Amino acid sequence: MTEKPMALSSVEDPHYLGGIGDWLRYHGERNPTQEAIIFRDQRLSYGTLNQRTNRIANALAARGVGKGDRVALLLLNGNAFIETFFACAKLGAIAVPLNYRLTPAELQFILSDSGSRVLVYHPRFSDLIKPIRGETALEHGIAVAMPGDDIGADADYEQTLRRSPDSEPDVLVRQQDPLMMMYTSGTTGKPKGALLSHANPTWIAINSMLGDLAVYHHDTVLTVAPLFHIGGLGIYTLPALYMGTKVVLHAEFDPTETLRTVEREQVSVLFLLPAMWQALTLVPDIDDFRLDSLRTLLSGGAPCPIPVIEFFQKRGLQFLEGFGMTETCASACVLGDADAVRKNGSVGKPLIHVQMRIVDEQDRDVPPGETGELVLRGPTLFLEYWNRPDATEEAFRNGWFHSGDIARQDEEGFYYIVDRKKDMLISGGENVYPTEVEQVLYRHPAVQEVAVIGVPDARWGEVPMALVVARPQQSLTLNELEAFCRDKLARFKTPKHLQLVDALPRTATGKILKRELRRQFATHD
Repeated sequence: MTEKPMALSSVEDPHYLGGIGDWLRYHGERNPTQEAIIFRDQRLSYGTLNQRTNRIANALAARGVGKGDRVALLLLNGNAFIETFFACAKLGAIAVPLNYRLTPAELQFILSDSGSRVLVYHPRFSDLIKPIRGETALEHGIAVAMPGDDIGADADYEQTLRRSPDSEPDVLVRQQDPLMMMYTSGTTGKPKGALLSHANPTWIAINSMLGDLAVYHHDTVLTVAPLFHIGGLGIYTLPALYMGTKVVLHAEFDPTETLRTVEREQVSVLFLLPAMWQALTLVPDIDDFRLDSLRTLLSGGAPCPIPVIEFFQKRGLQFLEGFGMTETCASACVLGDADAVRKNGSVGKPLIHVQMRIVDEQDRDVPPGETGELVLRGPTLFLEYWNRPDATEEAFRNGWFHSGDIARQDEEGFYYIVDRKKDMLISGGENVYPTEVEQVLYRHPAVQEVAVIGVPDARWGEVPMALVVARPQQSLTLNELEAFCRDKLARFKTPKHLQLVDALPRTATGKILKRELRRQFATHD
């Protein structure tokens, strides 16, 4: 297809450093009986996982997949996702994880934009692909029937594995070669494909060996967040596989089943999105579960409501808040346990191999306490936006990646993400950061979820509006809300409109779709 693979045996560089496919080969040879993946009733050792990965890699190669080719993954969390992802890595192909909650039209855009020619999919999602397949470059499809499925799915995936050899692919893959294409969530427009290299998760794994974020060989990691999201894949799953650690996979999130699994498998490390952590707090018998095996709880993907953080801290659990994005391969900084209480609301300090600054419109550093745009550099940064040289050039300026996040730094060097640059509203000439307002509103006893947006106002240009999901059997009025905020927020930051809603629109990764809220309520009177 794109490039004839170069044999690994032809490497002449004595400093050659291979891709992440070497991780499974290493552990498969060194610790073949060590448990690697637990999924439903399957318990795969590293030896078995590496063999299965080689089989699917050779099957893909037989279908013409080579270096640089794109392979789309439309899969639930499971061993097939991990196997196919690492199979692509061993071939030098580019994995394109797909969000199965997208519409056919949205999937068509990504498949067409990426030029994916092979799709590995769960039959549950066949109806998403059928109407658009003729509009894409797809040439092959491999169906995955997961253990326990009773949906009449064919077993193409397992049959393909049985027909393929388990020999190691002899392909030269370097650290700077592309590994995966993660499409941004598209909360502000058409998604962009962020192209990440083999070096990116390697450095994330190295970062994850140090400090509060550390994952160790003896840990058990539970992955519930979707693997098509950089957080679910990059924060702990890939670092765990780098370390030879056991990973438990859940196909989908269920709060009670998550707690059961923590107790049954003695899970020590758990990353969830804020909405998931909040769902755990609503499990009525949560204190009946033994959670003493948990060493590290980590939230990321969006600001976590402070009451949720306090809920777990009060139970003696170490709750960390991290910050990252698709373009940084999930991680950039983390708030350590020693500062979790006194620095609530902060995302901490940069990881060891990440540099961060806060700059003004002229890219000049702003003093502590003032807000500006967060810029980053380091080996965890992505390569480019796929087929978007304009967006790539705009993002990488003066040697730094411009994140689009508004942040501030305190006198001790702790970073605070104030808001997305595009979410900020200006009311009467004053900057209002919705996240700051939301964190205050989350403390109101009637508020279960909240989003703040700007709506037009004849006098002030725009003013804050709160969209609130109330707690069961609770109500809230605008007067009550204003009274609650009176000594907590400046008047220009206090919401001038309140709308009670049944639910907030979210992406599959848990981020609130403020673009959709602005569309619905832009004409609010």
